[in-house]
Amino acid sequence: MKRLFFFGILFILTSSCATEKLNFSPLSNSFYSEAKGSDSDRGLKKSIDINIKENVNASEISNLISTFPNFKTISVNEEVVSLKYSLQNYLYAIDANNISGKNRAIKSFEKSYKKIQKLRQNLPKDDDEILNRYLVRLKTNISIIEDSLKGN
Repeated sequence: MKRLFFFGILFILTSSCATEKLNFSPLSNSFYSEAKGSDSDRGLKKSIDINIKENVNASEISNLISTFPNFKTISVNEEVVSLKYSLQNYLYAIDANNISGKNRAIKSFEKSYKKIQKLRQNLPKDDDEILNRYLVRLKTNISIIEDSLKGN
């Protein structure tokens, strides 16, 4: 009876909301490579003043990256992979306070975004609507983050 009681309490503790759950975000807490930016980057330009791990819009972008659907068109899927990669680089660069990396990631995002806009014309209507929703949410969240970085 004592064992049953013990395992019952153990089960409740491990499955309750109070325990910390696994983080499946594409942004890892241990990502700190050479992407920190050189000292000359930090000296010449102002630093990025945002905590990416606590920013709601960055979390939304991270969520959208991980939940992006696959489409029937291979070329669209390939460009979506490129778009997701540039978004991850964008978030990593902000987290690492790397302004030049952030700017490169934004340019890469815009390039992929434009290609996807052209490829959308060949998608079925349902896929086009889903893709459009994701793209609008991504663009909105990036705009909000960029505005907060500029101090607006």
